[in-house]
Amino acid sequence: MSSASPAHSQPPSSEAPAGASAGGKPTRRQRKLRVGDVNVVDRSMMRRAISGTIVGNTMEWYDVGVYGYLAVTMGKVFLPTATSSVQILFSLGVFAATYVARPLGGIVFGRIGDRIGRQKVLATTLILMASSTLLIGVLPDYALAGALAPVLLVILKLAQGFSTGGEYAGATTFISEYSPDRKRGFFASFLDTGSYIGFALGAGVVSALQLTVGQEGLEAWAWRVPFLIAGPIGAVAIYFRLKIEESPAFQATQDAQEHASAEIAEAQGRPRNIFALIALHWRSLLILIALVAASNSVGYALTSYMPTYLTDALGYDPIHGTLLTIPVLFLLAALLPLTGKLSDRFGRRPVMWTGAISVIVLSIPAFLLIGADSIGTTLLGLALVAVMTALWVSNQAASLPALFPTSSRYGGMGLGYNIAIAVFGGTTPLMIQGLLLLTGSNLAPAWFLMGTSVLGAIGVFFMKESSRRPMPGSLPSVETEEEARELVATQDDNPLLDLSTMPLDLLDGAHEERIAADRARREAAGTAAKR
Repeated sequence: MSSASPAHSQPPSSEAPAGASAGGKPTRRQRKLRVGDVNVVDRSMMRRAISGTIVGNTMEWYDVGVYGYLAVTMGKVFLPTATSSVQILFSLGVFAATYVARPLGGIVFGRIGDRIGRQKVLATTLILMASSTLLIGVLPDYALAGALAPVLLVILKLAQGFSTGGEYAGATTFISEYSPDRKRGFFASFLDTGSYIGFALGAGVVSALQLTVGQEGLEAWAWRVPFLIAGPIGAVAIYFRLKIEESPAFQATQDAQEHASAEIAEAQGRPRNIFALIALHWRSLLILIALVAASNSVGYALTSYMPTYLTDALGYDPIHGTLLTIPVLFLLAALLPLTGKLSDRFGRRPVMWTGAISVIVLSIPAFLLIGADSIGTTLLGLALVAVMTALWVSNQAASLPALFPTSSRYGGMGLGYNIAIAVFGGTTPLMIQGLLLLTGSNLAPAWFLMGTSVLGAIGVFFMKESSRRPMPGSLPSVETEEEARELVATQDDNPLLDLSTMPLDLLDGAHEERIAADRARREAAGTAAKR
């Protein structure tokens, strides 16, 4: 299996054309695509890769969900002498601090992931993330450690953020490279489905504790339980993550560069450092930041901020503030594969345009429904926000990695995605709460989401369509041998293929032998797994 990325999603300057060096000097004549170049998806390996990636992402968002739903409680535990407004701002500030560390983690792990592979880095980030979450569960509270307690909480949340910085960027890169080109939107959307299931699980655990031990018990000791549960969940996630293999797209690119002449390999290889990455891919980075700003603002508003909004702004008790969002999260998780499939059929851009317009037009009606004096209207408003979120979020895992060539994909995702998340994702609850306190209007969240969706619409305008195309720097990925032969036979007249973005000029006999060896190894692994 392999990935491919929309050949048209990358500016021409970001990767030297096949058969030419960076300075424009001819090196060798570009050859045609051959059947042996096309990655045919091994379904059993793809299932393992997708499940292993989803489990890790579920673990990440379980923690986000737990902390989001315990925001009011954590403020009381770690700053018991402060006013309620200060406690909430502290909790949301700690949540935002996690995202300050994410760009650094994205840079470090992205660079390593483009050098040694996606799978090894993803296993490492998951171990660090699970360990940090578990340690929060054994922290001393303010009564035991005084001012040191909130400091330790911030340190562990920063460690979480650092590891998470490499998690989503790597997971989207990995799963998009494993998916067939024509169904990348559908398969990649399951990554975010796992995210919201993890969030719902976190909400469910917190709700169960609220119902059984009450708010007093939660503040006294039970707040630790959800974080301690992360231990066994993390162990299961790590087991699945270690069972998956490196993505074929990365293997193919690494092999091609390994056997290429030094001149060609340097022309089409990975950027030497972060400054070279920015210089080569600045346009893609700006597009990514705009798209992530829109999609994650609405996503975090629905997930991390909504329990606080329902409790603090609308007067719901903490239990109802949590329970009301759980069915909406499962609705959102169910919608993501459907909207992902729509993007495979109609294109990523049309689905994203629909998401941008729906947020701009429907945010105020949605929050008016949420603020009405009825649980039914509140659920209806939340469901409307979930639909808007699905239209934005379902495309992320398929569209964002396609902005970068294979040799720079993890690094580009790690840098751009985490900068956007630090500014517009984790800080969304804090910014909305501050805006609400400043204006005194319960419609403040709607205005914030409308503004970020305008920014996202600008990103969609400049983004090239990537649906049903190989990703830049990757070879085509298909489901069957028959599809591979058809692709090769029609390559001269296929508008979805751009051979200049593929590493065909780096391929030689040694690489073709490697492809055959890799296929034989994967077949043997699949046979062994069935026994």
